[in-house]
Amino acid sequence: MLPFRKILFPADYSDPCRAVAPHVRDMRDHFSAELAVVHAYRLGAFYGEVAMADPGVFDEMQQLEGKRLQAFVAEMFPGQHVETFLQQGEAGSVIHDVVQHQGADLIMMPTHGRGPLRRLLLGSVTAKVLHDVSAAVWTGAQAAVEAHPGGTYQSILCAVDLSEEAEVALQAAAVLARSYKAQLSLVHVVERLPSNPEVDIAPFREELMQFADARVRELKSKLSIDAPHTSIEGVTAEEVCREAIRTKADLLVVGRGNIQGTFSRMWSHLYSIVRDSPCPVLSI
Repeated sequence: MLPFRKILFPADYSDPCRAVAPHVRDMRDHFSAELAVVHAYRLGAFYGEVAMADPGVFDEMQQLEGKRLQAFVAEMFPGQHVETFLQQGEAGSVIHDVVQHQGADLIMMPTHGRGPLRRLLLGSVTAKVLHDVSAAVWTGAQAAVEAHPGGTYQSILCAVDLSEEAEVALQAAAVLARSYKAQLSLVHVVERLPSNPEVDIAPFREELMQFADARVRELKSKLSIDAPHTSIEGVTAEEVCREAIRTKADLLVVGRGNIQGTFSRMWSHLYSIVRDSPCPVLSI
């Protein structure tokens, strides 16, 4: 997992994609990692029919797409050795295929939720990659990416639940913090208990908070990690993003559990966290 040895950068040439490129350069340089850029393209219905009738049309379009990809790589990564992959198909499936056959331990990409639907949509490609690909994924909305220009991370926040999956995310966050000499902070959110006029739930809330705080301390002790932590009651995504603002985080690290073939509790909140995070999110 860490240090990252091969980074995959899916390119669609959009403004959000271009905003991510400086972060890709910095991550590659920091870890002396290999870099591969992948572009997925699709033929429209009309061009698909034409290509079926005349295979030469398909070859010509592929050559044009190849030239466009090379021009993008030359612009974003001048003078650098970059491996490129060009494949026809749905972007999420192409990314998954490249990871499966070529390997990558980090994917860096923007999310494309836009306009009034931004809070509802993460972006279908990003969602598919987060769900299907086992590699770590660095992503964020364009505003969050642009608000934190590529460079050294100074403050890293790790959101942890109380599952075994949390260890993987916390270990990754600790390694990154040491590597960048960044301040590491932890946050754990206890989901708010629903109120009940017939039952006094205050004692239960206090007991849950004490239990959560003790478990986070145990986790830090087990992993020999010395970092401040905060236990908060509330809605997980909202409180994690609020804590990222409070700690002035440059990067938010969360676990999603794909490495172990299961999904962590944090997974159910991941889309909301990525959509609303004030900084890029690295999911492990």
